[in-house]
Amino acid sequence: MIHHFSITARNPAHVADVMAEVLGGRSFPFHAFTGSFIAIADDAHGTAVEVYPLGTELVPGGRNDGVHGVLNAQPAIFSGTHAAISVALAEDAIENIARREAWRAVTCGRRDFQVIEFWIENRVLIELLTPAMTEAYRRAVAPEHLSEWARYHGGK
Repeated sequence: MIHHFSITARNPAHVADVMAEVLGGRSFPFHAFTGSFIAIADDAHGTAVEVYPLGTELVPGGRNDGVHGVLNAQPAIFSGTHAAISVALAEDAIENIARREAWRAVTCGRRDFQVIEFWIENRVLIELLTPAMTEAYRRAVAPEHLSEWARYHGGK
């Protein structure tokens, strides 16, 4: 189970507020790195999204140190990283939030389920799954279907 993940944003406070709305939670300043915020869902899993200022990069610490954040003055706008999150909202509510923010949101079919591609600031992809989409996703990736998935994707 994924409990939290981090993204970067041009406006971390606003993005954390919107993500808190989508997750059904609250947002707060997050002092891991200057200018960061966190959206925490009101759920039993501790689901959270840490939102750092655009350009923040995580680098390994020294031998006995944890992660360090450095600021890249010329950050990439897009990323190969994304996450899928189950949310309690209906598809139309998610689309309304995206429309209000002028962010792209589109329902897309995957192999055996659907997701809503929710593009934060039109640059960071979060796949949102409504309750019905979550059930379809869980069925599709259930242990008894993993061999099927592997064959479909060219694995063993």
